[in-house]
Amino acid sequence: LILALAAMAIAILIGIILGIIAALVQDTWLDQFIIGLSVIGISVPSYVSAIVLALIFGFLLRDYTGLNIQGSIFDINDIGDEVVVWKNLLLPAIALGVRPLAIITQVMRSSLLDVLAQDYMRTAKAKGLRFKDVILTHGVKNSLNPVFTAVTGWFASLLAGAFFVENVFNFKGVGGLTVNALINYDIPV
Repeated sequence: LILALAAMAIAILIGIILGIIAALVQDTWLDQFIIGLSVIGISVPSYVSAIVLALIFGFLLRDYTGLNIQGSIFDINDIGDEVVVWKNLLLPAIALGVRPLAIITQVMRSSLLDVLAQDYMRTAKAKGLRFKDVILTHGVKNSLNPVFTAVTGWFASLLAGAFFVENVFNFKGVGGLTVNALINYDIPV
């Protein structure tokens, strides 16, 4: 649950920002780049993105990132106390959040483009409101409804995808417990 919530938070935050940027620079190279990345993000399963992220950031660039290839959010320190290690949550959450991030980016872009074409947006611009106020106050606020509708549908999918991501990163959770029970024929679990 912690992993799915962290993945959804990352997906919502970055997806909305990328969707706004893509809508504001429509039909430019940046827009095409963001949409291309989101198409790749939709196409890649979470366990594949988990393996790629673990290889690049947890193994090849570990000296620069400091991120672990394996580990749980709760760890035992040298004294024997249980401590929270937030950096162990980052790579699994990003790997799990790639697909919803791509969906949220595309939904936010198309929704904001629809809102920007509305008559009340042209009226707000004609009244002399600053561009930032028009976009943030009227545009983004009115285009978030489809985004939050998409988010609620993706949360259940994230819980299912967490099984595989937990297994790749050796993240101790219900997914890892279930996979180990399947491997060991532990029927009661």
